[in-house]
Amino acid sequence: MAKRDYYEVLGVAKGADAAAIKKAYRQKAKELHPDRNSDNPNAEAQFKEANEAYEVLKDENKKAAYDRYGHAAFENGMGGGGARGQQGDFASAFSDVFDDLFGDFMGGGRGGGRRSGAQRGNDLRYNLRINLEDAFAGLQKTITVPTAVGCGSCNGTGAEGGSEPQTCPTCSGMGKVRAQQGFFTVERTCPTCSGMGQTIKNPCKTCHGQGRVEKEKSLSVNIPAGVETGTRIRLAGEGEAGMRGGPTGDLYIFIEVKDHALFERENTNLFCRVPVSIATAALGGEIEVPTIDGGRSRVKVPEGSQSGRQMRLRGKGMPALRGGTTGDMFIELAVETPVKLTARQREILREFDKLSEENNPQGSSFFASVKSFWDSMKS
Repeated sequence: MAKRDYYEVLGVAKGADAAAIKKAYRQKAKELHPDRNSDNPNAEAQFKEANEAYEVLKDENKKAAYDRYGHAAFENGMGGGGARGQQGDFASAFSDVFDDLFGDFMGGGRGGGRRSGAQRGNDLRYNLRINLEDAFAGLQKTITVPTAVGCGSCNGTGAEGGSEPQTCPTCSGMGKVRAQQGFFTVERTCPTCSGMGQTIKNPCKTCHGQGRVEKEKSLSVNIPAGVETGTRIRLAGEGEAGMRGGPTGDLYIFIEVKDHALFERENTNLFCRVPVSIATAALGGEIEVPTIDGGRSRVKVPEGSQSGRQMRLRGKGMPALRGGTTGDMFIELAVETPVKLTARQREILREFDKLSEENNPQGSSFFASVKSFWDSMKS
């Protein structure tokens, strides 16, 4: 099959300058790299095609020969190129965009310059347990966090006596070294500076060259009303100090709301199960229930209420975290059966039971269904 035009492969116009060609190749290489296109069986071939095109067009002499003779310029050894030469220079073309291709996977490439030796500090996590009442009202909480802070002896440089870190001689400040393996370039952390890009000949005696020391830090945290288990609060710049003067990480506070003895929470709604006597459930009446703000509300129990019946108290639930709305509170009745009856109470209940055969609609319906079931089984 005839080869495609190299300019067409890279998607640039004939006569494009070196910068435009390199930019187009970087984009193609990112799009077509096999590691990012496992579901595309043609990606590897297209990737190699783009490499071959770039290897020719990036070189002034090869590009001039291609512009004049096309693909014929590299056949039969003409033009000093040829397929073998192009294959042999694959690693050179690939190295030109190595950082762009693998920046996502290897923590970024060279970033266009030398490493300063400074590294961002780690983010920290703090788990905070609070009561449901605190989640309802919000609170100001002081917490103590073990962390790393900048070393005062060396001002975070890691070097003793005002001296400065030196550029690592092994990696020339890059923090990484590369080795050629066939067609590929393998990159690894510099063994001399451990990826810092700098070495310290006279490390600080306080922090041993780290530029930071371990210390506990007290912070005042504002917990907004409406938080729930899993809510995450970010405190920018309150994490670990960076290495050798690098930027500080962040502190993330994860909220856990403890279970409550009276209330169960579902989003912004609250549920409270309230026991009522048989007499109150049968005759109706009023009960007093607690609310999450510490107040009390009177609730009317309708005559003939059954266990599980719910009544709603609007606006007595939890506030929404983003504000603006408040949930409701649901009272669920639990009709309570009396225990440890006296002889007189037993006597009254037996008499009541004889007189209330027509007052139990659910029981009557259930036993009628049972009788029908048994009759059908007999037949």
